[in-house]
Amino acid sequence: MHWQKDAQCGRARAGWLHTRHGSVPTPTFMPVGTVGTVKGITMDNVRATGAGIVLGNTYHLMLRPTAERVQRLGGLHRMMDWPGPILTDSGGFQVMSLGPLRKMDEDGVTFRSHIDGSSHRLTPENSTDIQYKLDATITMAFDECPALPATKDVLEASMERSMRWAARSREAFIARPGYGQFGIVQGGTEQDLRERSALALREIGFEGYAIGGLAVGEGQELMFSTLDYTTPMLPEDQPRYLMGVGTPDDLLGAVMRGCDMFDCVMPSRAGRTARAYTERGTLNLRNARFAEDTRPISPEDDSPMAGRYSRAYLHHLFRANEMLGPMLLTLHNLAYYQRLMRQIRAAIVAGTLEQTATQLRRNWARGDWSEDEWPMLRYQQG
Repeated sequence: MHWQKDAQCGRARAGWLHTRHGSVPTPTFMPVGTVGTVKGITMDNVRATGAGIVLGNTYHLMLRPTAERVQRLGGLHRMMDWPGPILTDSGGFQVMSLGPLRKMDEDGVTFRSHIDGSSHRLTPENSTDIQYKLDATITMAFDECPALPATKDVLEASMERSMRWAARSREAFIARPGYGQFGIVQGGTEQDLRERSALALREIGFEGYAIGGLAVGEGQELMFSTLDYTTPMLPEDQPRYLMGVGTPDDLLGAVMRGCDMFDCVMPSRAGRTARAYTERGTLNLRNARFAEDTRPISPEDDSPMAGRYSRAYLHHLFRANEMLGPMLLTLHNLAYYQRLMRQIRAAIVAGTLEQTATQLRRNWARGDWSEDEWPMLRYQQG
């Protein structure tokens, strides 16, 4: 597995991630398929949005249906009908989020399942083995992700433990052509800790590097300032993955700071709660003003549902608690995120990212299209 840079504009990079399961243009957004499915839509739908890589999760899949069963069923690619690349989170973030249900020691973490209370254990070695059994294209090193805010002493101890776990994860990783493993930079918002973490990971050596421990409550400004000094610490010729991010503006700002890969539940979760991401910001389709709005969500929509369903119909589906509403809006939001990634990538290649970023942010701030400015060629009835 390797990453190839095609163009650069400022610190933003456009490239290709080449893997055993296909090649993906970067910057890229990975839809979250935590338990082997992107909630509410088929993988054909996911493909139709333009997504090239999806994410699965070790913690959830080890509990059910279990990694061993997934392996017997032919691996995660076959089971979920996704032949493209799959990145699997190591389970560290989910386990650390269990609070009193987990107990950590130097070797790993013992925890109780949120499903039935049964006891389980994750270590760098068996997290890596589970991801192998799932047939993950990209395996993540097992790490500890402390919540922010935290004292520097807590962040330092956590980061140092994560680096020891990263070395053990790398030792357990079984190298195969077209597969790879990413190390995860930790250290909170402390520059010296991030630098020590990045150096330790580079000395171990991975096929890519992730930036973890952000988007956990620190706010966008602090996240961006942390990225400002963290991404230059990572190799220029390998992919950089910002974990768990985020809103369209988060993605844009992170790309401009040198990040290449992203995942977040936000577009699918928003779709389940009637919020639609558009070129003009976010629309809440539960609002009464959409009850008789016969326009599609966006005149720029290129999703599989483009122009087929009115805002009024979607408003009705959510008011009636029909499952089709969340399904359609999840599809719309994922397609918008992919469209945004393509637009950003094209601007990097053209050398116009600053101008594109200014226009994107201006449009997000303008709010919904008025009837007068709606492009009539995109809005036809019957």
